Amino acid sequence: MLELLSSHQFLLAYAGLGGGILLGLAARLGRFCTLGAIEDYFYSSSDIRLRMWGIAIAVAIIGTFSLVHFEALELEKTAHLRQQWNPLESIFGGLLFGYGMAICGNCGYGALARLGGGDLRAFVIVIVMGISAYITISGPLAYIRIWLFPMRETEGPLPSFATSLSNLTGLDLSMVGITIGLVILIATIAPKHVRQHPKAIIWGAIVGLAIISGWASTQWLHTESFEANTIISHTFSGPIGETILYAMTASGTSLTFGVGSVAGVWIGAFIGSLIKGHFRWEACEDPRELRRQIIGAGLMGVGAVFAVGCSIGQGLSAISLLAYSGPLTLISLIAGAALGLRQLMIGFTNPI
Repeated sequence: MLELLSSHQFLLAYAGLGGGILLGLAARLGRFCTLGAIEDYFYSSSDIRLRMWGIAIAVAIIGTFSLVHFEALELEKTAHLRQQWNPLESIFGGLLFGYGMAICGNCGYGALARLGGGDLRAFVIVIVMGISAYITISGPLAYIRIWLFPMRETEGPLPSFATSLSNLTGLDLSMVGITIGLVILIATIAPKHVRQHPKAIIWGAIVGLAIISGWASTQWLHTESFEANTIISHTFSGPIGETILYAMTASGTSLTFGVGSVAGVWIGAFIGSLIKGHFRWEACEDPRELRRQIIGAGLMGVGAVFAVGCSIGQGLSAISLLAYSGPLTLISLIAGAALGLRQLMIGFTNPI
């Protein structure tokens, strides 16, 4: 039993669990939320939660390239930089994910956090998103995905802004990344009203640290273990599907970083909801709301696979590597979410 608990797959799961708990606590105690940040910015004239994202991104970039500087992370082996980048894939997947996120009311990470607080509506979102992601990864939609956007290994320079700038200027790669992160951090916290919200700054930084922990732990295990693993950080599309599969077939499948991460967010959110006294069982009473959530979750699962990551996977993990895909996917996601929110709040000719 002790050998099993210390095996490679369990160590990967522990690594995901630790960072996931931090992310779950950030959602419940720090109100870190993708859709909430977009809603606040467009409809409440508040940019605090959006700037939390900026802080998380900046801290993640600084920490990630600090790992590179100390030779604790090999960029070329990370999941986001190993394959060639297709901008159309980022745009299409980001728009689809953002729109689905808006009409169902949360992203996969947010749904896990809500589930930790007792919201059974989020359970539906998590299940549908995980299944639709796997339908797109290896199910019937995989044929269409591969036909539209065939996957190829990266050849030549890595698809990263840091690599491009380093090659262009001759400057050290890690110093380029750390400098970009510092510029983003300074620009994000420069306005006085941001510094008046220390809680937002702290929780934004904690989210960034969770992303760094993913890169550091999976790289260490890849280097030190006899068993190979993908160098990855947190994302919540395919891993939700992995978790569903593991729950059904644990004796025939392996634990992964993603399974640990999903479990960690749920646990962290559960603890956070108890601390705040917010845990309560909730269910959906409106069939139209349930329909929107099912459709939105399905679109998120498909969109996240096309974009090679969700709001966290691309918006934080990929951006922490300064991957080309990160900013474009995040912008497309915000555009899709703005469209979905407009449909819900203002309506189109035939609103959902």
